[in-house]
Amino acid sequence: MKKYLLFFLFLLSRNLFSQADCSTALSVCGNSDITYSPSGIGATNENLGGCLISGEHNSIWYKITIATGGTLTFNLVPSDPDADYDWAVYGPNSTCGSLGTPIRCNAATVIGVGASTGLNMTSTITNAAGGSLTPYCRYLDVLPGQTYYLYIDNWVDVFNPITAPFSLTWGGTATLASPFTNPNIQTQPFSPPGLPAANPANPREIIICQNPAVFDFSTLSTGILNGNSNFQITYHTSQNDALSGASPILTPQTVSMTATYYYSIHYQDPADPNNPINSCRQVGSFKFKQGNITGTDVTLYSCNNNNAGTATFNLTAAAVFADPTAVKQYYHTLSDLNAGINQINNPSVFVSAEGIIYVKITSQYGCVGTAQITLKFYPQVVVTEATLRSCFITTNVSTASFNLTTAAVTAQTGTKSYYPSLADAQNNTNPISTPANYISSNGVVFIKVTDANGCYAIAKVNLIVLPPVYSDVLKDKIICMEDKTTLDAGPGFISYEWSNGATTQAISNVGVGNYWVKLKTGDCVALQMVNVYASEQPVISSVDISNNTVTINADGGSAPYQYSTDGINWQDSNVFANMPRGDNHVYLKDAYDCEPITITIVVPNLVNVITPNGDGVNDVIDYSALGNKQNLVFNIFDRYGNKLFQADKLRGYKWDGTIDGKKVPTGTYWYSVTWNENDKKNTPIKYSGWVMVKNRD
Repeated sequence: MKKYLLFFLFLLSRNLFSQADCSTALSVCGNSDITYSPSGIGATNENLGGCLISGEHNSIWYKITIATGGTLTFNLVPSDPDADYDWAVYGPNSTCGSLGTPIRCNAATVIGVGASTGLNMTSTITNAAGGSLTPYCRYLDVLPGQTYYLYIDNWVDVFNPITAPFSLTWGGTATLASPFTNPNIQTQPFSPPGLPAANPANPREIIICQNPAVFDFSTLSTGILNGNSNFQITYHTSQNDALSGASPILTPQTVSMTATYYYSIHYQDPADPNNPINSCRQVGSFKFKQGNITGTDVTLYSCNNNNAGTATFNLTAAAVFADPTAVKQYYHTLSDLNAGINQINNPSVFVSAEGIIYVKITSQYGCVGTAQITLKFYPQVVVTEATLRSCFITTNVSTASFNLTTAAVTAQTGTKSYYPSLADAQNNTNPISTPANYISSNGVVFIKVTDANGCYAIAKVNLIVLPPVYSDVLKDKIICMEDKTTLDAGPGFISYEWSNGATTQAISNVGVGNYWVKLKTGDCVALQMVNVYASEQPVISSVDISNNTVTINADGGSAPYQYSTDGINWQDSNVFANMPRGDNHVYLKDAYDCEPITITIVVPNLVNVITPNGDGVNDVIDYSALGNKQNLVFNIFDRYGNKLFQADKLRGYKWDGTIDGKKVPTGTYWYSVTWNENDKKNTPIKYSGWVMVKNRD
């Protein structure tokens, strides 16, 4: 349709919109894609010329500077196929106000066929007037340093009311000048603000900790520019403003959590303020996202082990905030938290009684929240002191075997471990490996009871060895070998078991021997040994015979002794007078009155005078009759006790009153005869006396 039909309507409204004019054309930044939604015209209704006879409607101007020569094409695609975009290219090196006739111009009307338009490599036309059905014109051949103006207009009327954004992409072999692709100008990559949204296609997000919040946009500039000098940045509330640099946000303002904000970066050549790339802009978008945080109050449990009144808490394990990157600081009081003083420095091993701890939570975005941690003890493990008693071990009566597992130290469920000392129980060292058969003397052990929460308490267990209980009345006895006796263990025992099989308190008619009895007291049985010994028999150690007086010397056995010569009549004295000459029996018994000991002794004939004159009468002292005795010795002594003569076996146990063939002087001499009786004890006998020697020569 004829676009000039409603031309006058747009003239009325051209001043209602403030868009770019040629003089304020947006510089194209390299071969970057362009997206824009023109609405209205600029301050001047430009003299367009060429195919654009109806003037401006919804327009935008771009300034293009060629970096490298070649062919240049572009493809303009509206977001709605019913939109009707016209365009014109002016140059090269034209100036606003004196643009001249466009070198390419297209006002084709292709509604319903497709609204895309532009320059391509196949079209041969350079101008398409209104109503034409040819939306593309021939490409441009461009040279480095040339500048061109591109005018784009979305034509609408009452019959074609479609306004829609467009996207424009560059083609061909030429490249467009841009400070953003020149590494000598932009030395570092720009750093977009905020964080990527969950959907990467959405604007990046800047976290703020309060809503509503007054935000100073300039605080973002240093981070975005990232050290690139000679670049300037402005902030806007619309993309069109960002692309043109219009209506920048100059002061801090209250921001919306739903609105999209834009930043616009452009180069400012310090040597050439008119450098065409100065107006080239790079635009980005961002939003604000509420980042204030709220901590979760939690209760943290730990073990009040052994009822110490304190527990070790790992404050860092309290789930007060889900983000693991958040920084948590712990304080004893809320006032300390607010003042930032007295921070708890060992939160992972914090020893405390029950109470409340305050947590300052700082998110990765700098937002701060607080939470409370209530410290509580797990239910206490309750234990009581116990005592175990066990019977002695026979081989070592000071010890017993204790079954520690039976100690009633708690009514609660839990695992038990056993230790010889409190320190071992506290430190889990030297556990008792055989608690069901623990050998010990009187003492203590410790049982550590641990519940399902890992809490424990330690119970003391007293160990008492039940010693053997013996009979005080059962004693060893001494009896005569031929006698019998009674062994009595006495009353007070539960049971008796004797070595002869008897189960009575006493056993009788027992002779010499070794016996035992098992005495039961409570659960313990003591084995008591008892011996019946034969009394030690006394012995006649020697017999002294002086003339017819016999003295019995006794030894061994148990005094007092009794003596007898007939085994019937007994006397306490060991001396018998007027013993008859010849063989005699002597009896001896001790205090046990057992079968007496008896020996046979010989009382030799008494010779008191010899007259060694050869008449055959009393010429010699002759004890040859004792020659059958053992160790028989016959000695003669003078009155001074000097031994004068020994009559042994070679001399026939006789003395004739001479010494070495010489007669001794007349006088009294002493003699002794010793021998051993031929009995079991070889009883030594000593017989002594005196003799008068009468030598008549």
